[in-house]
Amino acid sequence: MSALPKGNDMLDGISKLRVADAVDQKADVVGTPTHASAPNVDASESKDAETSIPEKRQVVLRHEIVELEASDDEESGEQAVDDEHAQGFLSGYPDDTDELNINQSRIQSCAPLNLPRFAKSLKKLCLRQNFITTVDEADFGPLVNLEELDLYDNKIKNLGDALKDHAHLRSLDLSFNLLRHVPEVISTLSAIHTLYFVQNKFTKITNLHNIGATLRSLELGGNRIRVIENLDALVNLEELWLGKNKISKLENLDALSKLQILSVQSNRLVKIEGLDKLVNLRELYLSHNGIERLEGLDSNLTLETIDAGNNRIPALENLSHLKSLEELWMNDNNIPNLHDLDSQLASTSTLKTIYLEGNPCQRNDMGGYRRKIILALPQVVQIDATYVKTA
Repeated sequence: MSALPKGNDMLDGISKLRVADAVDQKADVVGTPTHASAPNVDASESKDAETSIPEKRQVVLRHEIVELEASDDEESGEQAVDDEHAQGFLSGYPDDTDELNINQSRIQSCAPLNLPRFAKSLKKLCLRQNFITTVDEADFGPLVNLEELDLYDNKIKNLGDALKDHAHLRSLDLSFNLLRHVPEVISTLSAIHTLYFVQNKFTKITNLHNIGATLRSLELGGNRIRVIENLDALVNLEELWLGKNKISKLENLDALSKLQILSVQSNRLVKIEGLDKLVNLRELYLSHNGIERLEGLDSNLTLETIDAGNNRIPALENLSHLKSLEELWMNDNNIPNLHDLDSQLASTSTLKTIYLEGNPCQRNDMGGYRRKIILALPQVVQIDATYVKTA
């Protein structure tokens, strides 16, 4: 058997995954200043280019995982803005401002921003792509009404207790930082709904106890996690994103009976297993692994999307019972022919999209490949990246 994929070519063969928030958006501070003392204000949002790939294909990860393998002592080529200049960023904003977006402003400390003066009304704070290294209690502790905090792409190594018992915080994004584990303070966030920890330095899943009642979405993609563990408390979790780690086995998922989306792309899996209790699963992303057979889905009757592309699967099988299936991605496997299409998928009236390109059944029959699929599956409206022509 050849070596399993290492997870470092996640985007190979996947066409332009749509990023939840564009990484290259302009620096901006959005609010309603009383005079023009703030940095460049740009309320427009950057838009991704249109592609021919269906929307569901483009949301497999919340943040595009690019290679930012920064060392702990990495120095940026850009120079941080000095504190004196940073003091003027928010001077024109009234104390009752409820949303601030201070992105790409090269700040390394929040102290000059005097954030506590917005404590009574501030609900959304975005500090994306700055040089922030610490989340100080003096700056963030008083912001007890915060509901959303975005610290994506900074240089944070430790969260400390600055957010302890923030009872209204629902969404926290610490992606693309230098954290080595889930901060302990997370377990005190009694209202937390969504956590993003993409591309940090986690090797284990820890410190998620006490938040199971509220947490609905957990994003741990692009880390160094080897084992799925310590999730038993997350009984209300609906989305679990574990793409681009070093996971070799699907396990310890039984408590997640409400899970609807599971992504384990670009790991080291060889077998589909451990999903029996996930009876509400709607979307399953397994691409770029070393999976050798399509199996283990007997209990997952609500599945609507399966992405098992770029594996080692030799046959279409164990699919006929999935009567809610809408999208099936089996591209770049080892499927030799289309003989099983009729028995496995013909009666699945919900099926609209199927990807089989990159298999021997396509490479060896370029002329008849699409026609055979259309005849076997007349309900399908899209084959690979092309829509089926209607008469």
